[in-house]
Amino acid sequence: MARVAFFSPMKSPDSPVPSGDREMARNLIKAIGAQGDEVNLVSELRIYDKTGDPAIQQRLCSDADAESRRLIADMIHDTDLWVTYHNYYKAPDLLGPKVCAAKGIPYLQLESTRATSRLRGPWSGFAQAAHDACDVADVIFYHTANDLITLEREKFEDQRLVELPPFLPISSPPPASSCDGPMLAVGMMRRGDKLASYQLLAQALSHLNGDWALDIAGDGPARAEIEDLMTPFGSKVRFLGQLDRDALQNIYANASILAWPGVNEAYGMIYLEAQASGVPVVAQNRPGVRDVLAPANYPKVEAGPEALATRLQTLIGDPALRRSLGATAQKYVSNRHLMPAATERFWQAARPLIGGTA
Repeated sequence: MARVAFFSPMKSPDSPVPSGDREMARNLIKAIGAQGDEVNLVSELRIYDKTGDPAIQQRLCSDADAESRRLIADMIHDTDLWVTYHNYYKAPDLLGPKVCAAKGIPYLQLESTRATSRLRGPWSGFAQAAHDACDVADVIFYHTANDLITLEREKFEDQRLVELPPFLPISSPPPASSCDGPMLAVGMMRRGDKLASYQLLAQALSHLNGDWALDIAGDGPARAEIEDLMTPFGSKVRFLGQLDRDALQNIYANASILAWPGVNEAYGMIYLEAQASGVPVVAQNRPGVRDVLAPANYPKVEAGPEALATRLQTLIGDPALRRSLGATAQKYVSNRHLMPAATERFWQAARPLIGGTA
């Protein structure tokens, strides 16, 4: 079995701060190790500049140089390959290329993006470092068709680009939802894209007629603003707060619809969780989001909140359609977005690099 060095420059999978990045990193570690291979988190150095500050970037580069020297000196000789998750212009991998070159081991990346537009401006140095790291990767696994566009355009020599769809860290789906409970929205309550989704959702709800109910799972610094958005709907909207995985799964078990527009979501793990539980999704047809949704009728972005409301109204009034769409979604996720499929796709590309068989 192989020994794998794992690194996530943006956020360690052991970070106490919850996020989609942390969750995906943890899922990847589980998937890579699911066949008995050993996966070691080799560094918790955070290489992340949110604001484009040259001084921060210079300090992080110095930290990375020291960490690289430590790893080269201390890393065991029988490490078979290095895997970096989420190399991009704000969080370039400044460790993997140096260590792999020194140790002579294959270098793989997961969910990397190239941004040539950032090669000028406040992140120029970090963007170049991320670009250079992409160039030396033997394989880059991409999650969405949107990511593939620039990876394909700027692919270095005979580098392999391999699809690895986002996935849940489970081997089989949970029981299907009854689809007869309230609608459900799940999202962190922070300003920016998450707040924009809540605003779109509130606008859509204002167009609904008849009896309906919505549960909202999530919390954060923008909660007061989101509560204000939902005030006109009174008791029809219930705030559940931040839920752990088990509590949220209990909500999926009866949810009728996952209602979440998905403004600028990279893809959105909640879509996979809901569909795995047989919950139909109402979301806008957006890049990234569409990569994890079962085929169905998703409103166009330019159609606005009215189109979201129309789709919600249709499903609210048709329980049979909800269950049918939920069953289709559950089958779709089971075949494409659970851990066994991810493990198989990863090692089909990785084992030949270390002398194994695909």
